Amino acid sequence: MDKLAIWLTIGVYIVLMAVIGITQGKKAKSIADLTVGGRNAGAWLSALSYGTAYFSAVMFVGYAGGTGKSYALWGILAGIGNAVFGSWLAWKVLARRTRDASARLKIKTMPQFLDARYTSEKMKLFACLVIFVFLIPYSASVYKGLASVAEVLLGINVEICMIIIAVVAALLLVFGGYLVQARADFMQGIVMMFGVTLLIVCVIRCDAVGGFSGLAEYAKNLGAQPSAENGLPTLTASQWISLWATVLMTSFGTWGLPQMVTKYFGIKDDKQAKKGISISTFFAFLVAGGGYFIGSLCYRYFTYAQLNDPAAEGYIAQDYIVPNMLAESNLPSVLLGIVLVLLIAASVSTLCSVTLTASSTLTIDFIKHFKKDMGEKKSSFTIKVLCVIFIVCSYIIANTDTAILDMMSYSWGIISGSFLAPYVLSLYWKKINTKGAWAAILGGFAIAVVPAAAKIISGFAANDTVTMLAGKGPVFACIAMIASLVLCVVVSAATKSTNEKETEFFYNGEVAAE
Repeated sequence: MDKLAIWLTIGVYIVLMAVIGITQGKKAKSIADLTVGGRNAGAWLSALSYGTAYFSAVMFVGYAGGTGKSYALWGILAGIGNAVFGSWLAWKVLARRTRDASARLKIKTMPQFLDARYTSEKMKLFACLVIFVFLIPYSASVYKGLASVAEVLLGINVEICMIIIAVVAALLLVFGGYLVQARADFMQGIVMMFGVTLLIVCVIRCDAVGGFSGLAEYAKNLGAQPSAENGLPTLTASQWISLWATVLMTSFGTWGLPQMVTKYFGIKDDKQAKKGISISTFFAFLVAGGGYFIGSLCYRYFTYAQLNDPAAEGYIAQDYIVPNMLAESNLPSVLLGIVLVLLIAASVSTLCSVTLTASSTLTIDFIKHFKKDMGEKKSSFTIKVLCVIFIVCSYIIANTDTAILDMMSYSWGIISGSFLAPYVLSLYWKKINTKGAWAAILGGFAIAVVPAAAKIISGFAANDTVTMLAGKGPVFACIAMIASLVLCVVVSAATKSTNEKETEFFYNGEVAAE
């Protein structure tokens, strides 16, 4: 393996991102430019920015490896669900209405969105704190996903890899926020599509898989009852529930994530919003479908014992399954460099989206609530400082002993479990009121926080029950989202609305350019 070629490929990527940061950063002149790009993003820019924020090394490494280990080829269902529910349906249902409301009411963040709909300052402040605190584990999982790949394929220290991604992300954000990030995401989205396509072709052709005949044999084995004897995981009723929980959480969970919702804020007009539906769907099918497909082939590379028995010789931890698959595939050095750039690009774009969302939310909606005289220049500076602090906190948490899948499920579960219902329902039903929204937020939060709390408790007093709960993040996330929807509807229907400005919020059928 020629590591020089790999490092040169990564170096070209870093230089390209620096050029984009320097040239585009000069165009960011206001808070709107920093956070929503002046609401002037075209379909390709918006859709690829959405897709690159959606999929990172967390999906390629943590989730692809984890679902492949647990469900073999059935893990592909997660990628299909991400494309159909997390991209196509999400854009179809949310994009135009969200862009219209956010533009008319000059909304820049998700907490502002909730405040505008429910006229509740307390709800806005609570949302700020939840978003900032619980996006940190997700950001940390991004670091961990990329570090495991670099450790296996390049043999470099995990901490050095984490520092590299943190510096690149910090530079992009400090240079100019959304404008820089969106244009960087466009380039990174192209890299991801190109890289995944090449990776799928090379993995299928490698000796471990054996081409299309090997795939056919693998698929045929799934028709039998899976077991350790035929080298495949046993899919019990509990496993099927966990699989569908993963599909639903990673698909519908994005509907309530602020870093995804704010992508709709920057869309230019109605025409671009409609085009974005097909672009984002295609991107998700290729990238997510391809990523989960590669992870689902892990039993062609390793034995059942290597993937499931910690005492077995050559045992591979979940977060290292995909990196070891890539190492076993004997990819050409240049392609391996492209794959690493793919993962860096996916990770940096996601990290930028998450960091900017958390930092701008805390500045605009929390700090400015108490310091109302803060001007735009000072606000922009504060956002950038918080971006750096957020990245450092993420780096620290990434060094804890928590699986990638678990960190991501805690973050997505708590945030979407809290805010999906009051956000989505507010776009369609005028009778949703403040009491219903609070019931949904608090109820969803209380349910989704259980696995995260169990994980913390397990560090001090581990037992079978606590360990089991800590590993059920996707299941609790789905329960939280469903419960919050029910609570929002039931409590709103049972109580009288006290918000006389609610009707100003609603969509008039057209998204106009500003």
